[in-house]
This record gives sequence, structure tokens and C-alpha cells, in this order.
Amino acid sequence: MKIMPTVAIAPMIRRETGDDHICVFTFDRPNSGANIFDDATLEELSEHLDAVEKDASIRGLIIASAKKSIFVAGADLKTLLEAAKTGEMRGFIEPGQQVFNRLADLKIPTVAAIHGASAGGGYEVALACDYRVASDAPATRIGLPETSLGLLPAWGGCTRLPRLIGAEKAAEVILKGKLYSAQEALKIGLVDEIAPGDQLLNRAREKLRAGKRKMEGRAPSTPGSQEVAPPKQSGNPALERAYEIISKTLSISPDESLRLELAGIVELGKTESTQNLIRNFFLAEKYKKGTSRTPSEKIVHAAVIGAGVMGSGIAQWLSSRGVTVILRDVARELIDRGLANVEKIYGDAVKRGLMSEEKAKQGRARICGSTAPMELRDVQFVIEATSEKMEIKKEVFRELAMEAGPKTIVATNTSALPVSELGDVTVSPEHVIGLHFFNPVSRMKLVEVVIAKQTSDETRDRSLAFVRQVAKVPVIVRDSPGFLVNRVLFPYLLDAAELFESGEDAERIDRALVEWGMPMGPLRLIDEIGVDITIDIGKTLEKAYGQRDHVAAVLLWLFDQQMLGRKTGAGFYKYEGKRQTPNDSLVEWRRGSVVAGGADPGRVAVSPGPEPGSSPPATDVDLPHRLILLMVNEAARCVEEGVVDSPEDADYGMILGTGFAPFRGGPLRFAEHFGIKRTVDELERLARTEEKFTPCEILKKHARDGTKFYEE
Repeated sequence: MKIMPTVAIAPMIRRETGDDHICVFTFDRPNSGANIFDDATLEELSEHLDAVEKDASIRGLIIASAKKSIFVAGADLKTLLEAAKTGEMRGFIEPGQQVFNRLADLKIPTVAAIHGASAGGGYEVALACDYRVASDAPATRIGLPETSLGLLPAWGGCTRLPRLIGAEKAAEVILKGKLYSAQEALKIGLVDEIAPGDQLLNRAREKLRAGKRKMEGRAPSTPGSQEVAPPKQSGNPALERAYEIISKTLSISPDESLRLELAGIVELGKTESTQNLIRNFFLAEKYKKGTSRTPSEKIVHAAVIGAGVMGSGIAQWLSSRGVTVILRDVARELIDRGLANVEKIYGDAVKRGLMSEEKAKQGRARICGSTAPMELRDVQFVIEATSEKMEIKKEVFRELAMEAGPKTIVATNTSALPVSELGDVTVSPEHVIGLHFFNPVSRMKLVEVVIAKQTSDETRDRSLAFVRQVAKVPVIVRDSPGFLVNRVLFPYLLDAAELFESGEDAERIDRALVEWGMPMGPLRLIDEIGVDITIDIGKTLEKAYGQRDHVAAVLLWLFDQQMLGRKTGAGFYKYEGKRQTPNDSLVEWRRGSVVAGGADPGRVAVSPGPEPGSSPPATDVDLPHRLILLMVNEAARCVEEGVVDSPEDADYGMILGTGFAPFRGGPLRFAEHFGIKRTVDELERLARTEEKFTPCEILKKHARDGTKFYEE
């Protein structure tokens, strides 16, 4: 792929030289809020460097941006994805290296005046300068996030950053892939100075007086002088590849190091994991923006009914996004407990540097706790977050029907119960919708927007806009038991519990899935969700889908013993602070030496341990696939039954809602890479002994016809 001639009507970069003989390159991409590097921009930068090299009167160069909140956002990802898929990555990256090398080799001093996002290639161009001065604006975020996209910084990032700040710190910046505030960037050494926005260019001019920068002594010159910790195994090969270069770069020449960068990114571009991670980035943009052309009303008043963990979490999140919230429950102590949880979430956010104390104070002031039923006519959204019991929810919805205004949208935060049934008990069922937030609300981006059979198009559109307004990512799902995320997740969780019953070691099950790419193992996840909640959702799903969601005896026994997971200090594991150890009581139960008491009078007593050989053994190779294929099968059913509109909805919903290994692209992308025919063959093999593995029709049809979910 050759660099094409510039075709833009207006230039991407303005070049101006003042009376002081300082030249300024101002990046200002036409008709765009962002600056990016594509073929045309690289060629234009090269032409401007030609002019600077030829003009002996120029004493220094400043690189700046005219955009409000972006310096340069990095390489054009569309170009990168296309280059990755067509094997033309070298043709895009190599010319970029050459242009940045020319900038670094200029005889005159150079400085980057960074205001706004300076990410990836947008920071590598700054690294090619002698100095970096950043504005103190909140919009200024600096870093090298390439590894989070399955790539590595290949325009000099892995080569120049270790020479600037040392290999150890550079490895942390590059492997974490985080963007830093100007203050954090200064502390790490990513920038040399911070200045107020209106003084940025003046400060950059002053910096030029120091002349060319000598890198000797700036960072250790021998590889052994700083130990670089290898990355944890994650399934993302970019981390290991970047680590290798950072570890070697100080013991080889910059040119050799740049060659390693180029070889590394070219090879990574060919991998499925990298292409999936770049696709995920585009999906994130698509779901954040939506397709609505009409401006939506701004939601300023909301009410949350139920002050438990979820209700108080939702109230806190809404209040932190500028919405005033009435938090209502039946008793004062429940309200007090909910407000204490709100206080804790705000306190943690301040401690972690996510918001200032002033912002937290403003947010807290937007929440009003109440036990009194009151008219909610001025409230635009009401979110019910009471107990997962249909009768309780119906009672709440009957009351809300009398209290809400004629245009108020009444949403339920249920994780599995039918939303349409709740609509049936109201006078305006067209205003009823499901908004399923995930726990913890302050960290989980996804909201399932559940369309009941009576939900109007207007209610759907207003709800989507509201979810986006409060900085969450909506995925539309149809009303059916478990919606998307829990329906796809639970066969996986419940089968893991059955595998444990059959004699598999809990740590072995969890380790196998973490090594496969999941953020945590399924049994540890049950402990995080809560054994009681897992049983409640499992029973709802078992009623709808039968054996695919059978609640294992071990879960009922844990419930009887009130070992409900992390919240009670014991579940599949025992928890002491951050320490996690095996739960010996479970080992005893499995040996059959402990008999369950049946603490719940409505519950069938649990037998002491499983029947020997009650579930087929899983080998190291097929243990993750056995569990993951259950998710693949259920995700395919959700597409087949129209629970979601597209394979992207199923895949992105599972990545956001469960942390499904992002580099695998979601359950359906994984099935395509694994091979749909092979997926069906494996499911049919397992189905010979366990019916729940029977592959669904859409998978069998794709296998027969040689077609895919994604035809690209």
C-alpha cells in the first residue's frame, strides 16, 4: 500500500513561521473534530518537513493542534483494520516511521504543544520532538493505548519512550494502554511541563531556547539496569510482543528497535485477536453514538424505587451525571443504608482520582431519600429496582401507575423477569420498558434496554437517549426470560457448578477459563454475583429453558449453609480481605460426609454429594470449550429467536456485560474462528450424553450451508 497523494480540499496541517523564525505546524483536519494520521496526513507532514529542512532561517519547530479537545488521536483505525485484513500493514506503518524519524533528526529544536487527546501515533509524534509541553485542561489525555487494540506503538513508541523515562516505566505505560491526565503524565515523565491553555504556545517557545535535547543519561543504557516485569498471560499477544521490544531496545540501536516495532505490528495485524480488538473499538463508537438524528430531551429529574445495592448504585450514577434523583424505599433504615452506599461509591471515586471532592459533593446533593409515596408527575424517568419477586414488582408498578405523570417512562431493572407482565398492571403500558443495569453500576458500562410487547417506539427512543446521556452503552433486547446477558451466561455458570459436583477442582475450572481469556473463572463469578441470586435467576431460566439452566445441587447446599459467596465470606471459595482460599466444607460435602439440612422449608433437601461419574470428565483441552460452547449455542439462539437484532448485539453485549474475552470478539465471532462446522460437531458429540448441548438450528444451518453470522 503506497502513500497516496493528498486529495483533501483544505490542508490537514497549517505551516506558519513568525518574525522570531519559529515555525508552527498546526494540525487541523477539515470538517472533523479530530486530527488523525492517515496516508494523506503523513504525506503532508513529510512535505512540511521538506520545507523546514530547506529553510536555514528557521530556529525551532512547534507542533500544535487547532481542535478543542484533541491534539492528534492517533492512526486512522479504519486504515489500520483494512491494512490488517489485507496484509498491507507494512505499507502504512513504514512510511510513518520514516516521517517521524525525519522529525526526530531535524537539526533545530522541536517541541510538541499538546492540548487535548494525544493518543497512540498522536503521542509518538510528540515523542519524536525534543520536548513536550501539555495544557492543564481536563481534555488533555496522553498515552499509548495500542496494546488494548492488539497492536503495539510502532512509530517509535517502544523505542523512544524507554530512552526517555526508562524501560520499566515505559513498559507500564505501554502494557497498561492507559491515557493519563497532564498532571499524571508530568509525574511519569511523558511531558516536560504543564501550562494553562492560553499560555501553551508561549511556554513551548520558551522551551525551544534550551536547544536540541541530548538523550544520553536520560535513561539507563544497559538492559540489565532496570528489570521489566513480563505481562500476565491474557490472550492478547500484543502485550508480549511489546514487552520483548521494550526489554531489548536499550541494548540495541534505535534503528534496530524500530525494525522490531515494524515486524511486530505487521505480524500482530494478521492475527484474529488484533482484528477483533479493533472491531470492538468501532462497535463501542457505534453503540455510544446510536443512529437517532433528532435531538433528544435532556433528562433532569428521575426517581429510583428501591434503595438496595442496585437501586442506590443507579441513583449514585444518575446523580453523578447531573440528574436529580428521588431515592425511595418503604423504611427509613433502608434509605439510610442506601444513602450510605451512595456515600461509599462517591468516596471511592474521589480516592481513585475519578472525580474531585467538589464534584462528589454536588452529586450527593442531587439525591433526596424518601419513604413517603408522592406524586412523580415532574419526574421524567422512574426506575424500579426492588426485590426480584414478580408479585412485589407488580405491586410497585400498580402504585407507580397512579403516581407518575402522563409522559413519565417507568422502567424496571429486573435481570430476568418478564417486563411485559409488569406493563399489563399499569394504565400506560406503552411507557413501560426494562433498563437492566449491571452490578457494580459505577463500573459496568452496559445497560440492556428491554422492549416489552407494549413498549412504544417513542419510549424506546427516549430510553436509548437517556442511557447514552448518563454515559452508559445501550443494547436493545426483546423481552424474554434472562434477556441476552443472563440467558447466555447462566448455562456456562451452572454447568461449571455441575462440573465441580462431578469431581472437578474449583481452582482448576476457574484457572482454565482465565487462561482462555475470561476476566475471572465461572465459580468465582458465582461467588461475586451471590449464590442466592444465582439460584433465583437460574430457577427463572430453568422454568423457561429446562435442563440448559438446571440449578446444581451444590448451589442449593451452599444456600442452606448460608455460604452465599463473597458477601458472606464463603462460597466456592473462602474470602478474608483480598485473600481467596478453597472452601474445605465443600470438599467434605462432595465426599458425602455432610448432609444438607434444607434451611428453606420450600426447598427439596440436598443429597450428600454427587453420584460418582454423574458428569463426564473434562480434559485440560476441552474444559474451556465445553463451557464456552454453551454460551455460543445460547447466543446463536438469541439471534435465531430475534431476542437481539444482530450478531454484533449478541457479541458486544456479552463483551460488555460479562467481560467475555474481548480479543475473541464475542461468542459468535469465536465460533466463526473456531469453525462453525467444528462447533456443531463438538456440540453434537457432547449432546450424546447431555441433551443440553444440542446445537440450535441456526448453527446447524450455517454449518450445512458453509455460511457465517458475519459475511464480510
